[in-house]
Amino acid sequence: MAKTTGFIEYQRCEPGKRDKAERIHDFLEFELPLPAEQLTQQAARCMDCGVPHCHAFGCPLLNRIPDWNEMVYRGQWRRALDLLHSTNNFPEFTGRICPAPCETACTLMILQEPVTIRHIEYQIVERGWQEGWITPQPPASKSGKRVAVVGSGPAGLAAAQQLARQGHEVIVFERDDRIGGILRYGIPDFKLDKSVIDRRLEQMKAEGVIFETNVTAGEDLSVRYMQRSFDAIVLALGAAMPRDLPIPGREWTGIHFAMDFLKGQNRELNGAAGSTICARDKRVVVLGGGDTGSDCVGTSLRQGARQVIQVELLPKPPQQRGVDNPWPTWPNILRTSSSQEEGCERLWSVATREFVGENGRLAGLKVVDLQWRGRECMEVRGSERLLEADLALLAMGFVHVEHGPLVQEAGLCLDQRGNISVDENAMTCVPGIFAAGDAVQGASLVVRAMYQGRRAAEGVERYLAER
Repeated sequence: MAKTTGFIEYQRCEPGKRDKAERIHDFLEFELPLPAEQLTQQAARCMDCGVPHCHAFGCPLLNRIPDWNEMVYRGQWRRALDLLHSTNNFPEFTGRICPAPCETACTLMILQEPVTIRHIEYQIVERGWQEGWITPQPPASKSGKRVAVVGSGPAGLAAAQQLARQGHEVIVFERDDRIGGILRYGIPDFKLDKSVIDRRLEQMKAEGVIFETNVTAGEDLSVRYMQRSFDAIVLALGAAMPRDLPIPGREWTGIHFAMDFLKGQNRELNGAAGSTICARDKRVVVLGGGDTGSDCVGTSLRQGARQVIQVELLPKPPQQRGVDNPWPTWPNILRTSSSQEEGCERLWSVATREFVGENGRLAGLKVVDLQWRGRECMEVRGSERLLEADLALLAMGFVHVEHGPLVQEAGLCLDQRGNISVDENAMTCVPGIFAAGDAVQGASLVVRAMYQGRRAAEGVERYLAER
């Protein structure tokens, strides 16, 4: 245990944030690191529970959280980094953008505020980079096997690194012009600076991973060619099919999917050709109250939107857990993201009935209030009104993986939700083809995608060992 009385002596201390008035004028990361003394105190709060729910229940990667908390408290940073990397390939990603289900499962959460697990993780890995402890780990020998990884998001990168370190020749194919998938073009720079991705990619290249961009598997490369050329294939395609809103007026100019908007801004910041979707001087309505919607809010404000309204279909969550939502389950409570703090109006229990336009462009949304009773809802009579808008961003989640030429040509089996079906070894119904991440589980957390990527790598390793 880090410090026997640490959880009694010290209170939770949140990492700082850059001033709102300053940060909305740039795309630099908004979070500030805690000073070393405060971080040591936060690590001291960890109780090293007999059954650490942060590790076993809260973290999909099974991060050894109590162990590296103790190492931070004792000043053994390099040992903390080794423990962190033993389960997590890219803690610099999760330390920035994971919603930290580990913290809501922390035993302290029963009566107190939880340990600042995510931020401690972030500081461990950043210390590792600063000290030069994170170096390439090339394999001692080569296996002679070749593996193709399709998709370079968190699942694909985790699978690729694990397989390369086992001595296999790994080639990652990415249809975009740069590597990173949703990390590169889906997550705003103010949450994840892209230099953080680039430094890890350099490590992976030194370990033998080969990256090929602007390649669409299934079109540029046929499935049959890939099966002939590789001993195994890992599909980490993501869940890129967005949920649409097919209501009257959907055809008006000025209505876009959230990812098209976010990707355009990220491409511009990355020096590529940007999108024409811009919120400057516009009244923006974001449909969807999740993380993607929040990212749209922050990006719109930084682009200079005149007004931003975020609309959520579901009712406003309570401030505290309900009796039907006990610890250590994820608490369904009201949260305010850094982007929402920066200035947007949030509407709850509101449904959009029609997009209104004039002269071919969006002018507003006809909305109506909803009254919820359990999982059922009904419209509130007489509540229909118009929200004026020049730009509407659809951030209502993602349906499933794209059912494009690659999925069809391979003849992959899909589940009832349209995700790729896999067995306990992450292999699809086609021998030698594996799948991981959101393509399998549906749109979810980066930390879950990384776990899926590591799991697929283990399945590939077992498959190749038997051949």
